Amino acid sequence: MRRGRWHPVMAGRNSDEIVVRVAALEATGMSRSSIYRRCLPGGPWRWVLPGIVLLLPTDPTDEQRIGAALLRGGPDAMLTGLWAARRHGLRMMPEPNDVHILVPDRREITSAGFALVERSTRLPYPVMLGGVPAAPAYRAVLDAVRRMRNFESVQALLAEAVQRKRCSLIQLDRELSRGSQRGSAIPRRALATLLGGAESVAEADAWELWKSTGLPDAEWNVTVFDEQGGYVAKPDAWCDDIAFAWEIDSRAWHEEWDGYANTLARNARYAAAGIVVLQTLPMRLRTEPDRVAAELRAAYAAARSRPRPPVQRRP
Repeated sequence: MRRGRWHPVMAGRNSDEIVVRVAALEATGMSRSSIYRRCLPGGPWRWVLPGIVLLLPTDPTDEQRIGAALLRGGPDAMLTGLWAARRHGLRMMPEPNDVHILVPDRREITSAGFALVERSTRLPYPVMLGGVPAAPAYRAVLDAVRRMRNFESVQALLAEAVQRKRCSLIQLDRELSRGSQRGSAIPRRALATLLGGAESVAEADAWELWKSTGLPDAEWNVTVFDEQGGYVAKPDAWCDDIAFAWEIDSRAWHEEWDGYANTLARNARYAAAGIVVLQTLPMRLRTEPDRVAAELRAAYAAARSRPRPPVQRRP
């Protein structure tokens, strides 16, 4: 596989910040005993992984740890899991620790130190991120969440990957079905919620709460237009028979794109179109679920009691 600037013998951003294979040093004529002496306490170098040396007397940086792990993996190795997800620009995750890499199944290599080595018969084609070969986002994210045990954290990372358009729900679902089933129970449950229509963690909580109200099923993330065909909004939940909208106004998910002014403009369009809308803060979905459920029933009843306005929805 083409690796761009990545070199499977040594890795570093410049000549004085390098991790290198012992075999590469020996190829220059340096004896193993000399290499060993340089890596002793107080020496100029450090052992970082079996067969891998940092040509500095300091602890390795995160970038050097990644480089060292990939050197241990050898040709065709690629970064995956949390460190790869972070390089894809995702942030809703625990702090990465071990460096998780994928290597071809035929390669006889094991995990060591901070290098978590996973042999795979289904290596994806890597993408170059900051000069490092990494698994595509859908694979990196699923490799990460299979090793996570907190449902909310798993759901947050999956939702962010979709929300930020790093991958699609279809890609995640396909990879989860085809990949290793070890550690897949929690990701499967979290993905089922997202496949139900929710596009964020708050919306997933809302989906679960809606089911507890006894109200008819709602549609999720459809687009609504007024009588003249003008765009109104894309509510989180929508009941088309009575033109009722439910919005989960989560700052974490919406402020970056919409902002307060856009939220006010959206609410004005709802009012002009005659749509009944209920707004809920995401934290209340967990802290006050019973009160939110009661508000939903009341708002739903109010929408049902008035004539339906001539609005239309599209998937």
